[in-house]
Amino acid sequence: MRFDTKLIHAAQPPDPLTGAVNVPVYLSSTFAQSAPNRHKGFVYGRSGNPTRAVLESALAAIEGGATGLAFSSGLGALATLLEHFPSGARIVAGEDLYGGTWRLFEHHRRQFGLTVDYVDARSTERIAAALDAGPAQMVYLESPTNPLLTLADIGAVARRAHRGDALVAVDNTFASPAFQRPLELGADVVLHSTTKYLGGHSDIIGGALIARTAPFGERLAWLQNAVGAVPSPFDCFLVLRGLHTLGVRMRAHAASALAVARALEGHRRVRRVYYPGLASHPQHALARRQMDGFGGMVSIELRDGGRGARRFLRGLSVFTLAESLGGVESLVDHPASMTHASVPRAEREAHGVTDGLVRLSCGIEDPADLVDDVLRAVRGI
Repeated sequence: MRFDTKLIHAAQPPDPLTGAVNVPVYLSSTFAQSAPNRHKGFVYGRSGNPTRAVLESALAAIEGGATGLAFSSGLGALATLLEHFPSGARIVAGEDLYGGTWRLFEHHRRQFGLTVDYVDARSTERIAAALDAGPAQMVYLESPTNPLLTLADIGAVARRAHRGDALVAVDNTFASPAFQRPLELGADVVLHSTTKYLGGHSDIIGGALIARTAPFGERLAWLQNAVGAVPSPFDCFLVLRGLHTLGVRMRAHAASALAVARALEGHRRVRRVYYPGLASHPQHALARRQMDGFGGMVSIELRDGGRGARRFLRGLSVFTLAESLGGVESLVDHPASMTHASVPRAEREAHGVTDGLVRLSCGIEDPADLVDDVLRAVRGI
């Protein structure tokens, strides 16, 4: 099947009991057994649920993995992945990360012996140097990153990491499998906040892990059950519903984002536009090589810093000021005071997350209305 067909049909046959075209929502916490440990594949809701099982199979199919696992949030998925590693494990991670990921690494897992070394993941050579500096169990990447939309060469990083037996994990939330499939490039596990593009309607909180190999998938499934950060059956149903339109939505998101990025690039009030679909993006060639589209996220740095950012935010009317991204509606975020507020100022500014940075999640409204909205707002600074 081609990708858009997979979204609707892969691992999603009509319900065998009733013929329902859409998977039913199985709201049962436990399942009858004919004798001790004799059952129809489901025992207890934390361990497995028929609605969740369909979602997990569909996630594996569209990412090209052996095993898909659904979680109650993206951070729940990441926390479960970290449980795979013993105390004293070392991770090499990209330095441009979602603030919640940084908080989990720095404010929680370090006390249990996790070491995280941050590097500029745009440079495979810097990742290689970090791996050469000592044993590492995992390389953790976002590509594109949140919020600066930089890329890592996933294939090159995977080849280098596997020489030392390090796993490669990629947060693929920004691109979605519609535009990028890291497992096909050599990554070992993909992470998603299904809250974002996979759900697509700003009405659920969820996460996912997809493993490239069955043995690693079995290990993660064991941890999923042991840790217990699983989603409700209804949330799984909503993500499945979102998957059906992921392809058409992502193409609309990307068209809007490119229009907004082009409109703002070169504007006298805008210092810089971050969007890998622009020819001016330093990694545009890499984006064209490893992605099938450039996504719906655009970040801009305003020349008047925090003051300009606040005026810009007040001037928007179509974009809604809110955390999160990837819904059908356009959202705007001020990373320094919202999604990345847990990162100390000196550290986030060193990585480019300044008070003048604004992150735009371009929805599927008419692109002309989005362009008009941002140009009105930037003129009002």
